Amino acid sequence: MTDASAPTPFMTRLGWRLEALGWDAYEAWYRAKGIDKASDAAGAMLRRIGPMTPTHNIARINMQRCFPEAEPVEIERLLGQSWEGFGRLIGEMPNMGAFADDGFFNERVEFVGRERLEAARDAGTPVVILGMHYSNWELCGTALMKSGLNCHITYRAANNPHIDARILEARARYDIKLMTAKGGDGAKSLMAALKAGESVALMNDQKMNDGIEVPFFGYGAMTAPGPTRLAMRHNAPLMMITVQRLGGVRFRVTVHEPIEISTNPDKKQAVFETVTRINQLAEKVIRQAPEQWFWVHRRWAKSVYKTG
Repeated sequence: MTDASAPTPFMTRLGWRLEALGWDAYEAWYRAKGIDKASDAAGAMLRRIGPMTPTHNIARINMQRCFPEAEPVEIERLLGQSWEGFGRLIGEMPNMGAFADDGFFNERVEFVGRERLEAARDAGTPVVILGMHYSNWELCGTALMKSGLNCHITYRAANNPHIDARILEARARYDIKLMTAKGGDGAKSLMAALKAGESVALMNDQKMNDGIEVPFFGYGAMTAPGPTRLAMRHNAPLMMITVQRLGGVRFRVTVHEPIEISTNPDKKQAVFETVTRINQLAEKVIRQAPEQWFWVHRRWAKSVYKTG
């Protein structure tokens, strides 16, 4: 058993410092370009490099599974666009502070369904909000804050504490200030927030090993039931927010209509039915612009990705 109070080894701390220097160099390089040029440059770079990485095959397997009718050439075209989109996100992140300015945000972002968040804000109704790794998903948090909704947003803390601090500082520059790290303490914070009438936001489109198996593109996929259970326990609406790239550094943020929460008296079945509806909405969003989803994540069982 590891002693949590033991001092961090010197080499680990040195590695953290070196990684942080690399992070600072990355941010400085792309910030100097400005958001449009940074987006273009990083998008072009990753479009070339991405297909050469081992994760390209994971993305290909995922896309073939979701779109079995697509020709190989179409799959590769979409994957190329997907890498470019992820590269654009990498180039845009150091420049996201531009979106804190209302004028820049309103010029670059079409905010659909904002009134749903504002209605919840005005009524003091807590909402459980679901996000996806789609397009520039960082804009979801900014949009939530622009609506004035008091919302706690979950995130996975970086392993390197120096980089984690830099990410939190950067997010604060584009209006994301209420953050809750994932894990046991994070879950308690979310429950406390909802009990206090505050909203919470969680990403919900990746595999959760201790989740429940729910259909996703026709295959069982382990999916987090936590957001659904939170909404049921606190009688809170369940909404999804997504970002779609319209071209370059222009986006449409959509707050979708509330997802119907099952009233099945069998609570286990009610959770299954509601999580199924969440996955169905996620599928619908992905089908609208497949190249904008984060395809490199292993969404299904490990056996799906074994080759040879």
